[in-house]
Amino acid sequence: MTLRVMLIVIAVNSVVSNALFIPRSLPEDALLNFTGLSEKYGHKAEEYSVVTEDGYILTLFHIPGTRKPPVLLLHGIHDTADTFILRGKKSLAITLANNGYDVWAGNTRGNKYGRRHIKLNPDTDPAFWNYSFHEHGVHDLAAITDFILNATGEQSLQSIGHSEGTTDHFVLASQKPEYNNKFKLFIALAPVAFLSNLISPVSAVTELGPLLNQVLLSLKIEELISEKGIEKNILQLICNKEDIGYELCFKGVILQGAGYDPKGIEPKFFPTILGHYPAAGSRKSLLHYDQVALSKRFALFDYGPEENKKRYGFIVPPDYNLRQVIMKTALIVGKNDNLSRVRDVEYLRFLLPNIVEYHLMRQKRWNHLDFVWGNDLPETLFPQILSLLEKYR
Repeated sequence: MTLRVMLIVIAVNSVVSNALFIPRSLPEDALLNFTGLSEKYGHKAEEYSVVTEDGYILTLFHIPGTRKPPVLLLHGIHDTADTFILRGKKSLAITLANNGYDVWAGNTRGNKYGRRHIKLNPDTDPAFWNYSFHEHGVHDLAAITDFILNATGEQSLQSIGHSEGTTDHFVLASQKPEYNNKFKLFIALAPVAFLSNLISPVSAVTELGPLLNQVLLSLKIEELISEKGIEKNILQLICNKEDIGYELCFKGVILQGAGYDPKGIEPKFFPTILGHYPAAGSRKSLLHYDQVALSKRFALFDYGPEENKKRYGFIVPPDYNLRQVIMKTALIVGKNDNLSRVRDVEYLRFLLPNIVEYHLMRQKRWNHLDFVWGNDLPETLFPQILSLLEKYR
């Protein structure tokens, strides 16, 4: 049974057997976009369109500030720029803006803010979804960085990435080393390059990855969790039920993958998350991460021996050369992060040549999502970030 069919069956059964349990209305913050949230919490945000060299049109948000250099925020997988502002006054975007920083929040191709192309239609052209984190790095992050520097007249910027947002930086700086000079500092929250030490249930999912990919291919599914798709609607229907949504979807599913820390994200905040996450993405993106996990190598996409030979000159894809990532980098890690495992980040730390800070969050249960959605960010994480930004201006 496919994931799509399973979701439909679950939803029908849920509606029939729980007809009285009507999903609650989403709170205002779940419905506002980035600019709406920014204005609500005291800052007027600007919106720009960035065109990549391969024709994708990405939305870039800007909260003007007086402190230079500019600071770029880049989200993780199946996420958007909204992730950095969902906590309102306790969010990273608003905290930086309140401290006078010139804040730019980027989006990579595929999510609701990156679903445009100069030629391709995401609804009818499968080629639109032919990308992974590789293209997010070499095309999207490169275009966003150049746009910000051109707009501000600065020679370099500071950047903060979360999860896949860190992968994108490592890809860009290794594939296009000239971009190292365009970053004064890169702060990597929950860094992801190697996935060699995953534990259950994430490790079990990666083992099933090739099979799930074949199922998606057979069904000709390239876009996952579309904003207007049935999967997203069903997730909203089930997970926004006041009586079971938090327990079933958040504690029962999401935290099993991210690391169990129910105190970091309280039940009343979960509906706000549901309004923005998960966002759409490509089948190929998940497959590329699955390849990284199964091969235990941070390498380019594996197309198979014959195609690899044509593209790379070798029957196996080459590793990303992390020795070329010479920009100043700070790694911030959670002890309870099931995706950015401490041992994997320590190996990454060994390979990167210019680590200026390695910080292990002292909270024992700090997980993958606490970096962006935790309810105690102003006391736990933000002092570290603000100190680094000030030190490496």
